[in-house]
Amino acid sequence: MANSRLTIRQYLILAMVAVCAPLGDTCLSRGMTAMPAISASHPFALVAAVFTPWIGFGIALLITFFASYLTALSWADLTFVLPATAFGNVIVALLARFWLQEPISLERWAGIVLITVGVGFVAQGPSLTERPVPPVNEPERKEPDVKEPPANRPDIEEPPAKQPDVKEPGIREPKEIGA
Repeated sequence: MANSRLTIRQYLILAMVAVCAPLGDTCLSRGMTAMPAISASHPFALVAAVFTPWIGFGIALLITFFASYLTALSWADLTFVLPATAFGNVIVALLARFWLQEPISLERWAGIVLITVGVGFVAQGPSLTERPVPPVNEPERKEPDVKEPPANRPDIEEPPAKQPDVKEPGIREPKEIGA
C-alpha cells in the first residue's frame, strides 16, 4: 500500500482490533468474577470455566481480535496498528466503570487521557512506511580484491618494454647527476 489512504474495509478491521480485545477482556472478567476462585491445584476448574457463556464469548472475541490484528499487520506497520490496541485501554476503562461497576481512580483516568493523546499523535502518521525499492535487474558488482592484469587484446599494440642499460645481469649502471 504505497499511499496512506485507507479503505472502508481497512477502517473496519482497525475498529475490530480496537473493540474486540477490550470487549473480550471485559467478558472474561465478568465470567471469572461469577466463578469461585481457581487455584493451580485444581486445573479442571479452569477447563470448566472455559465452557461458561461469558468466558466462551470472551475467548471468541479475543480470537476475532487476533485475526483482525494479523490482518491489519499484513497491510500496515506495527507502529500504526498498535495504537488501535492502545486505544482499547480507554474502552476497557469505560466498560469496567459503567458495565462492571468497578471504581477507577483519578490517576487511572489521567493515564487514559495520556494514552488517548498519544494515540492521536501516532494516528496522524502514514499507515505504511515508504521503503526505497532496490533496483530490479542490476546485479550488485563487487570489485575484486586483487587487481588482475588487463586482458591481451590483439587489436591494440603495446609499446615494447624499455630495457635498462645492463652490463651484467642483475647490476644496473648508476645514472649521472646533472646529465
